[in-house]
Amino acid sequence: MILTAGLSIGSGFNQGAIAQTQAACQAPRPNEYLLLVRNPKTDTQTRLRQLLPANALLTPCTYLNESVVRVEGFASADVANAWAKYLSDQAGLQAIVSSPSSTSSVHLLPNPPATSGTGAGSFPRPNPTPTTPTPTSATTGASYNPQPLGSGYAVLVSYFNRPEIAADVRNVTNRNVGLVSFEQRPYLLAAQGTNASSASAVLSRLTQEGFTAVLVDSRGVVLLTADVRR
Repeated sequence: MILTAGLSIGSGFNQGAIAQTQAACQAPRPNEYLLLVRNPKTDTQTRLRQLLPANALLTPCTYLNESVVRVEGFASADVANAWAKYLSDQAGLQAIVSSPSSTSSVHLLPNPPATSGTGAGSFPRPNPTPTTPTPTSATTGASYNPQPLGSGYAVLVSYFNRPEIAADVRNVTNRNVGLVSFEQRPYLLAAQGTNASSASAVLSRLTQEGFTAVLVDSRGVVLLTADVRR
């Protein structure tokens, strides 16, 4: 129900020796979603630290006898899916979404399409788009706390699996570029506020520069991270 794909986590790499030294992945807590990121390289955790919020909790573990990195805990399937796609697009990392109802229902994202961009892998969302969920501390463990933008207007930019677009948008707007989720898809947040004229001006500048941008009601936008950096 969360994601569908025709791959099994065991395809493409063999890490039996590593898996034997790690504990099995713990199931998600009630009302929590997990990401299980395939861990085929020694620098996987380092790459995740660069892409995920600073307080994200990463735990190496095994799933189906394969080495993965467990990232907890997303409050909704939409946010978890957005992060999974972001990691896939931005860094070519294959992420699994694990639902609290059944750990056996997790599915692997399909391999990201090859791109000729200069970014790591073919990833878009969490450096640039799938609004990066921001984990917050709690007595039950770290949890991501995406925030709705509230009333006003939001200028969103499609980044087409090219995370480097975030820097280009920043150069045009001279402001921080965030990552958001809108209608279950990740976008870059170029501007947000209650002034329609100001938002329209930003939209006009972006479209003149060749970006695919839209102006939407910000009440339907969920902020994942306020400032996307490569």
